[in-house]
Amino acid sequence: MTDKHVLITGGAGYIGSLLTSELIRANYRVTVLDSLLFGGESLVPFLHHPNFHFVKADVTEPRAIKDSLKDSWQKPGAIVHLAGIVGFPACQAVGKQVAWKYNVEATEMAFEQSADLGVERFVFASTYSNYGLSSDGRPVTEESPLNPQSLYAETKIASEEFLLAQKDAVTAPISFRFATLYGISPRTRFDLIVNQFVLDAYTKRQLLIYQRGYSRSFVHVQDVARGIIMGLEADESKVRGQVFNLGTDGGNYTKDQIVNLVLKRMPETVVEYKNLTFGGDMRDITVSFEKIKRVLGFDTTLTVDDGVREVLHALKTGLIRNPLDERYRNAQFIVQ
Repeated sequence: MTDKHVLITGGAGYIGSLLTSELIRANYRVTVLDSLLFGGESLVPFLHHPNFHFVKADVTEPRAIKDSLKDSWQKPGAIVHLAGIVGFPACQAVGKQVAWKYNVEATEMAFEQSADLGVERFVFASTYSNYGLSSDGRPVTEESPLNPQSLYAETKIASEEFLLAQKDAVTAPISFRFATLYGISPRTRFDLIVNQFVLDAYTKRQLLIYQRGYSRSFVHVQDVARGIIMGLEADESKVRGQVFNLGTDGGNYTKDQIVNLVLKRMPETVVEYKNLTFGGDMRDITVSFEKIKRVLGFDTTLTVDDGVREVLHALKTGLIRNPLDERYRNAQFIVQ
């Protein structure tokens, strides 16, 4: 990437705010485009930095990216498209038409603007929810069949398919299928399994667990930011038109194993299990991360145990004073 200017859509969010910090630290110029649905406090520390530029805008506007560019800065070398309605409960809540508008149509418009501007790379935030349930129990790879169990996953697959069809465009598309995130960022989320478990154990001394034996894959938000930057800095020939699972083989856990990591730090927590079937994001899979390790040399630096300790520290010390505030959630209801 020749121009060290990155535009991040959704840059005030959970991943985007931390990615902004990491890019500025690495001497990138960063433009953040965000509608501030969950507020903009996460960006306040960067406001006076000479390498930071913020524009309040909605990605569903056809010229949102073009109109956000600062006159004195050249066009971005890359766009990291994080904006969208994230997670199956949030998508269910708004319905198919709105979810499609924000997660598919907005991606198409963002990419088309990128190509018109001659941007070199377009990094798309996707999800391992696309795999749904593993048919044979073996670790899923980027070539495994997709089996979406939610509207959220359907929107991400549709966006991926659009981007794969643009692999020969001026702008090189890259898709990362993130594992389930955890950890603290400038805009922390508590509607994610690890963070929510720690919060519940700390505030209620109780955990209520659904889908007990299910396996999922987990990755720290800091490692996701690192992985995205590696995608920005890799040779274009390695990443153009590629899809990468972003996480680590060591991050595949059952829910019981996650509960045990929480109990290790808060042994007085009472755990209750419930069986529940629901029309949601059924994920019972082990994910292979061999490709991202082989192609980009990526591996994680933090473990779920690190995340549990970090979130508990933030709660105990009062770093996050009102963790139950709705700004720390993309949706009010999650199934644990």
